Formats: sequence, C-alpha cells, structure tokens
Amino acid sequence: MAFPDGIADFRSDTVSRPTAEMRRAMARAEVGDDVYGEDPTVRALEEEAAAAVGAGAALFVASGTMGNQIAVNLMTRPGDEILCTEWSHLRNHEHGAASWLSGVAFRPVPGEDGIITPAQVEAAAAQGRHHLPGVTLLVWENTHNVSGGRVVPLGMMEEGSAAAWRAGMSIHLDGARLFNAAVASGVAPDRFAAQADTVMICFSKGLGAPVGSALCGSPDVIAEARRIRKRLGGGMRQAGVVAAAARVGLRHRHRLADDHQLARRLAAVLEESFPGAVAAPPETNMVLVFEGAGDIRPPGLAVALGAAGIRVGHIRPGVLRFCTHHDVDGADVDRVASVAAALTG
Repeated sequence: MAFPDGIADFRSDTVSRPTAEMRRAMARAEVGDDVYGEDPTVRALEEEAAAAVGAGAALFVASGTMGNQIAVNLMTRPGDEILCTEWSHLRNHEHGAASWLSGVAFRPVPGEDGIITPAQVEAAAAQGRHHLPGVTLLVWENTHNVSGGRVVPLGMMEEGSAAAWRAGMSIHLDGARLFNAAVASGVAPDRFAAQADTVMICFSKGLGAPVGSALCGSPDVIAEARRIRKRLGGGMRQAGVVAAAARVGLRHRHRLADDHQLARRLAAVLEESFPGAVAAPPETNMVLVFEGAGDIRPPGLAVALGAAGIRVGHIRPGVLRFCTHHDVDGADVDRVASVAAALTG
C-alpha cells in the first residue's frame, strides 16, 4: 500500500497516516479546554489508556519523549542516575533531555534484548554508597527498539523490578510499543505495566494515530505529572481533535498481529536473498539486517531500495531497520523482494 507518491516507507511505524476512521473521529470530536480538564474526548482517552494498562490514571501528552521525561522528573532529583540498558531509547534518542531538564545522568548496563538482571540492579545500588551518584530510577523499554522490537519477557521484568524496589528505586516503563509486546507474547499489557510505577504508551507508532502518548500511573502521581506537563509547555487546550484518533488506534490495537505477520514474511524474503543478513527472526514489527552480511552486492541494499522508491532506516551503524505498520502490505514486501533478487542475480 504505497503512499500517494509511490513510496513504500519502512523507516518507522511513526510514518503511518491516520486511517479514514480516525479522520472521521477527529472531525466529530467533542472538545473543551484540556488544561482545565474540560475536554471530554481527552478525558475518555485517558480513562481508556489507564484501563488498558491497569493503572489508576493517565495523562495525555504530546509525545513519548514528553511522557518519558515527565516520569524522570517525577522520580529523580538532580545528581541522581538512571539505570537502563546501553541502547535505551530514553538515553540515546531523546536529545539528552534527562540531563537537560532534570539534571540526571545514566548508569547504562549491557542489556541484550533490553534485559536488566537482578544482579545488575543490585550492583548499581551498592555502588552508590560512598562516592558514585545514587541510582534512584530503573527504566525498562518494552518492546526494545534497538534490538529489533524484542519483547522483554515478563519473568525477567518481574525479577529485575523486584530487585529495584528492594533497593529503594522507582521504576518507569517506556512502553512506546507495549501493545506490540502484549500481542506478540500473549501477556496482557497490565501485567507488564505492573512491574513499574509509571508507564508510557505511544499512540503514534503501531497504533497509527497522528500524534500523542499517555503517561499512566497512580492518581497522585498523574496529578503531579499534569503540573510538570504544564511546565514543559504541554497544555494542548482543545486536544480532543487528536485524542479522538488515538482512541481509535487504542481500540484497534489487536491488529498489531497483522504487522508482526508481515514482518515475518519480510524477514523470510530477505533471509532467502541474503542468508545470514537478518539479525534474528522478528518477534514484533521490526526486521534488522546487517548491511555487511550475506551476498549483498553494490550499491548496497539501502541505496538500491531507495532508488526503487522503498525507504528504510539505520537503527545503528551498519544495521538497517525495516518497520511494518498499517500503511505497508504484502505488495510492498514483494517490491523489496524484487530489489533483493536484483542485487543477488
């Protein structure tokens, strides 16, 4: 399902366009001033988002980064450190917001597929007793973006979170693609969310809405989060216009299984043409490809795809990421297959 200009865009699930149902909902949305808590569509979305992850309350925010940074500000003080994996989105892909806005640093650990072990948590807690900064916040990311949309298993989260809470840490879950994790694993999203004090979910990724995320937690935490959102300039007034689209995406979240199936088909096509180039079988909606692996002839896969009107992104040096979403389909995978066949023919 190429875009109107003929481009098949696999760079990210953020590039998808609002569906016709979303556009109709936006046009009909009841609105009010959300800063005063008077937008009925925003309030409905917040209630639905909180219920989806088993939280007591939720706050509609402009972006996943805003939701993550509000959580950091809530649960740290300047000079603290955040325990996360070395390829955490919050550490690497938010333009240093945590240090700029909240005065905190990071204690990164090697985290294969986003996993943080109890031993890593305990070591970080012990190191802060004398000279090193105290680690006061553990951040999970599920699914884990840089590892290719991998699902952090619930059992691993339970063990790591238990160790963090024993050490007196707070816990935030960057659940930008939490519903992908839930659909892929068969584990209800509230069970993942229960392993954290706050959780951010994103409506503008796999759910397909044009904008918006939600920070979820207890009513007291979200009441304070609302104050921080205002400080960050996040009061959006008649935001029901965009919240309406997010409600549609949230309602249809189970369609993410279609994106996962398409990613598996895409991985099979690429692995057939370039044996050994696919990093791992996809668990959710991402396929990672090592540019230097397999029989990929010049001009290289990304360049050849671009010339054919197919966009892909680099998730880290030498690694391409294909991301499936509701605006790519089997015909677009067939286009990728044709390019791959030409490079190996």
